[in-house]
Amino acid sequence: MFQQVKRRRAEGRVEPGDGRELKRFRWWQLPGRALFHLDHTGPHGEPRRYSVDVRHWQNQSSGEVRAQLYRDGHQQAGGKMPVAFPVEGGVIEVAMSGFGIKRCHFVADDGSERQLRPDPRSPEGRRARFERNHPLASRVIGAVSVVALLIGVALLLQQVAGQLAQIPPVVERFGQIEPLVTLPMWLNISLAVAAAAASTERALRLRYRWYLDAVAN
Repeated sequence: MFQQVKRRRAEGRVEPGDGRELKRFRWWQLPGRALFHLDHTGPHGEPRRYSVDVRHWQNQSSGEVRAQLYRDGHQQAGGKMPVAFPVEGGVIEVAMSGFGIKRCHFVADDGSERQLRPDPRSPEGRRARFERNHPLASRVIGAVSVVALLIGVALLLQQVAGQLAQIPPVVERFGQIEPLVTLPMWLNISLAVAAAAASTERALRLRYRWYLDAVAN
């Protein structure tokens, strides 16, 4: 029920497109653009390509991040994320975290889903190519990202616990509770930067878990 309500709200954000042509990905757009493709089949068996274009930085000026849907190179629809674009046989769901795209999937009517393919020139496409060409190094980087975020979660939990420990009834009951670990400022800053970098790396692979990646947002 919750997922159905969530999808209806996402579909309600869809606005019609103007038919403009999809621009190819340029190298200078690396920091602020994501582009994904889906090779699909039309209602009569004809091949179709859907593309999802997200301009991170360009959209920030309006206070929102929008996704644009193209069919065979022409804009069909757009909408503020998270958004769900209806297509033949299902919907394309697009959502973003504070560090990049966290979801860009085709969800079929039968509930099955698959991730759209990142454009080879995009940051996500380059990260996917690195994973194909250097699988061991890619797994090591992924593991380091998880460790950095786990450390961030542990420090956040300690901070929350420390604030709760200052509540007068808690102090009266248990006395003054000292933090388990006290870190110097430079290390706190370094760990925060590492957590942000880890979330960015995971966003390039469309890996998102609220209990990990939301810590750095």
